[in-house]
Amino acid sequence: MTGELRTIVVGLGIQGVKRRKVAGPEAVASVDPVRPKADYKRVQDVPLARYDAALVCTPDGVKVELLEHLLGHGKHVLVEKPLVADEAALLHLRGLAAEHGAVCYTAYNHRFEPHFVRMRDWIASGEAGRLYRLRMFYGNGTAREVRGSPWRDQGAGVLPDLGSHLLDTVAFWLGRPPAPFEVREAHRFENAAFDHVVLFSAGPPVIELEMSLLSWRNHFTADLFAERGSAHIESLCKWGPASFCTRTRVLPSGRPPEERITLAQDDPTWALEWAHFKQLCREGRGGNIDNDLWLNRALCRLAEDAQEDHPA
Repeated sequence: MTGELRTIVVGLGIQGVKRRKVAGPEAVASVDPVRPKADYKRVQDVPLARYDAALVCTPDGVKVELLEHLLGHGKHVLVEKPLVADEAALLHLRGLAAEHGAVCYTAYNHRFEPHFVRMRDWIASGEAGRLYRLRMFYGNGTAREVRGSPWRDQGAGVLPDLGSHLLDTVAFWLGRPPAPFEVREAHRFENAAFDHVVLFSAGPPVIELEMSLLSWRNHFTADLFAERGSAHIESLCKWGPASFCTRTRVLPSGRPPEERITLAQDDPTWALEWAHFKQLCREGRGGNIDNDLWLNRALCRLAEDAQEDHPA
């Protein structure tokens, strides 16, 4: 593939509208069964010759069927996270993508957050030495919005929604952890589904992941403590200003020297991820379904544990 990536947007909700804006003139058509301004109601109605790729921004339950159609016709796909399906379905999608030379890429835009990249590079440099403990918190105030949705306030709630981001970030920074995660807390404070969950992995390093729909000020933090210092992220660009701070340990003890980078800017991750997806399509690389397989195994097991231990 060279030049323009002719793309359709499937699903014109909040995410679909964002994706269409980032794609700009390369977004040649839209698909949505209920939005009157969509060009088509079904993806099967879009002429195959009209497009090369699709941005799939739909509820989880219809994603696999849509991806089967698209990948089966050799169309590249960027699908909004999480790609929730049983393992056989994901393996089938991986096979379709390989058979037809298509990219199947699940979007985890936080991998393109500037401070997330800095954290990954700081860890990879070895400057930190042995890693002891990582804690992340990801919260927003969407509990009431989710409760009013006909499809979002069900199942494990915030666990697949924000937990998928946090688990993917762990994999981005550290690789897949050697110890499985367990559910430490799972609450339904306001919603039918879980709206506040805490996960824990014994490591090494020890990892604690907290996710919430009850943080009335949207917020993200990460704190990594290690042998020779620590690193800290405060907020995301979209909720900025966002800062990345590293501290070098002073022995035997004392006030550590600190380096801080603070960004006050618009969210760059959507445009960076779109550029990354197009590069994958140009190179014909297969996407990240193997990551989806790992995330699905983890999320399905955690959801079962949470619902068994904390029944409604």
